[in-house]
Amino acid sequence: MPLHRVVALVTPPQSPFELACASEVFGTAPPDEPLRYDFRVCAEHPGPLPTGAGYAMLVESGLSALREADTVVVPGLQPPDAPVSPDVVEALRDAHRRGARIAAICTGAFVLARAGLLDGRRATTHWRSADRLAAAFPEVRVDPDVLFVDHGDVATSAGTGAGIDLCLHLVRSDHGAAYASGIARRMVLPPHREGSQLQYAVRPAPPGTDASLAPLLEWAASRLGADLSLDRLAERAGLSGRTLSRRFAEQLGTTPGQWVLARRLDAARILLERTDLPVEAVATRVGLASAVNLRRRFRERLGTTPGAYRRTFGET
Repeated sequence: MPLHRVVALVTPPQSPFELACASEVFGTAPPDEPLRYDFRVCAEHPGPLPTGAGYAMLVESGLSALREADTVVVPGLQPPDAPVSPDVVEALRDAHRRGARIAAICTGAFVLARAGLLDGRRATTHWRSADRLAAAFPEVRVDPDVLFVDHGDVATSAGTGAGIDLCLHLVRSDHGAAYASGIARRMVLPPHREGSQLQYAVRPAPPGTDASLAPLLEWAASRLGADLSLDRLAERAGLSGRTLSRRFAEQLGTTPGQWVLARRLDAARILLERTDLPVEAVATRVGLASAVNLRRRFRERLGTTPGAYRRTFGET
């Protein structure tokens, strides 16, 4: 299998942390797995490039690297409205016209907007810069709340952590849930977050109250085949169903039921990739009761069937 070529396009002053996020996801492989990506960095002018951290980074490739890219990643820059040269803008447009997938992390969305790649489209960026993006580019439908937005050919994310979420989402689309989960485990990250999740909690917890859902989420994710109804989750958390639902909305931007369904579909995807279990057995093991229900949920969420997914990503 040929390596998928990912090129990070950096512009001064570059934010090194967002660049490192892309490098971590695309530049290494999970343990005992083959490398699936060829990751490199390019800039308009090869050589030392200033960063927002106060040091220069050495970039060896110029814009010609974009001509062979399958995916172009534009990490964040500070300030977000820093000037971008016409040559960089045109190189991005050329890559997009050629069919490369273009993804922006954090304030990298400003570069995509300058290239016109977000016109008439929904996009996101770090919540602190969302108003500035909307004011500078009124053609863009800026959503300041979500973690990332993926249109297939163009994608944008919120801040640094959401940039990792977007990169893992792209890996999941390319090589399946198991491969992406292996990368997440190597990076010591929790199970993936949906793009629709809120960038931050809307309301803080009352003083003296531990409002973290992490213990409950870990407990639920380890027993997906069991009863994970709202009442059961609330009982486990020691909360009323109404309070638990409110905390899910505040911290995750979703409902308990939708969160459980997403985790069950994640588990089903990995079983379809890594085992030859019948679809009925997969459905039962992840708590979706029947093959009919699993097929319906797959069609609603992923636009495909379990069988077609297995043929694409299956390893057995």
